[in-house]
Amino acid sequence: MASLPSAVPSHPVVFTTQTPYTLPSQKFMIPLDWKRYQLSQLINKALDLPKPIPFDFLVHGEILRTSLLEWRTEKGVGEEDTLEIEYFESVMPPQRMSELPHEDWVSSVSCRIPQHFVTASYDGHLRLFDYSQNLVLDASVHQSPITSVCIVPSPPSDTESRILASSSHDLTACLTRIYLDSETPTASTVASLHLHTSPLSSISTDASGSHLLTSSWDGLIGVWDTSIPDDHQVNLERGDDRKKRRKTAPANIKRKAPIAVLKSHTARVSKAIFAAGEPAKGKAYSCGFDSTVRTWDVESGVCMNTINVPERPMLDLTETPDGNVLLAASTDRTVSIFDLRVSSLSSSTGVMMHPATPSCIATSESGKNQVVTGSYDGVVRLWDLRSTKGAVTSFRVWDRMKVLAVDWVGDVVGIGGEGGMEIWRIAGGS
Repeated sequence: MASLPSAVPSHPVVFTTQTPYTLPSQKFMIPLDWKRYQLSQLINKALDLPKPIPFDFLVHGEILRTSLLEWRTEKGVGEEDTLEIEYFESVMPPQRMSELPHEDWVSSVSCRIPQHFVTASYDGHLRLFDYSQNLVLDASVHQSPITSVCIVPSPPSDTESRILASSSHDLTACLTRIYLDSETPTASTVASLHLHTSPLSSISTDASGSHLLTSSWDGLIGVWDTSIPDDHQVNLERGDDRKKRRKTAPANIKRKAPIAVLKSHTARVSKAIFAAGEPAKGKAYSCGFDSTVRTWDVESGVCMNTINVPERPMLDLTETPDGNVLLAASTDRTVSIFDLRVSSLSSSTGVMMHPATPSCIATSESGKNQVVTGSYDGVVRLWDLRSTKGAVTSFRVWDRMKVLAVDWVGDVVGIGGEGGMEIWRIAGGS
């Protein structure tokens, strides 16, 4: 047992980590007045690291924000009980990298095309920017505000083009092919998706890029393949073709019909996503203003499970990359946590409280425990799912303007909202 010289009472501690910086297994006697900084110094000294690395610490599932004595007193832990403390790399203060001004609100952003950012705006345009903040493509795709955009994964062999899928208040979704191989990228809308009778709220793709889900205020979820048909699958002159739909539809934009429709929600559907991971293939999740999260068997069209969270209309839904946790943002200023590993899950397993309505959520592909949320107060918050009492850190993007969208790839976080788009960098943590 390693004992540290101190007149202050100490407590037995064993350190664990999932980082590459592992300590030999041994018990330390840690002074009770120590906080995160002293513990981080100890780990660095014990590892003899050439360059100091700041660490944070988890005790019984909570990030240590006080001294060990204060924590022990609050939790009622006995003096002889050995504490197991997990350490992980601290998150560096987020850095604002650049801004991409827009004349209208940015409702959705994507960082999924290497070296580029995609924005969807209330003016009906999709825009492509490079990392030097140059606008390299501006495509008018919809006649009404766009609510969502996603990049449809393409085969590795197709390096020249990408398909962007967008949803809109004009009652349609569109597939737009952009060509990146030339000096001046070009775009052409190749298909429009027709099902919904009310504005669409979201569109999302599966991991293979073969299927899409649309959600709408009409309470329906559309299931679509991403193939471009040779002929129109939907007649233009239909009873529900209203003025909001395209007045002129070029013949080369093929009208697609859904391959299935998922019906169960009793109010507007805010988001529908495919389940992550091979074991969950064929499943999807959705949330809506009926305060439910639903699980679907996409092939059969059957709603397999419904989680009711009373009086919590939901705005956004995402899943951690490992497929273990669902997160739903709600108008009651919470993000609900649903641990999918819990059998017979019937309610949320935790919440992340916000001072303003959280509108959007993004998870980190590199750190399965980290989540960012954007809120109507113009603030983006970083959370650790192992300790959700408070955010790890937060940063204000805009004053008196709402954050409407976030995307997180690597250490780059793209943020869209009433102030346009900003790019921030979040580094560290695990």
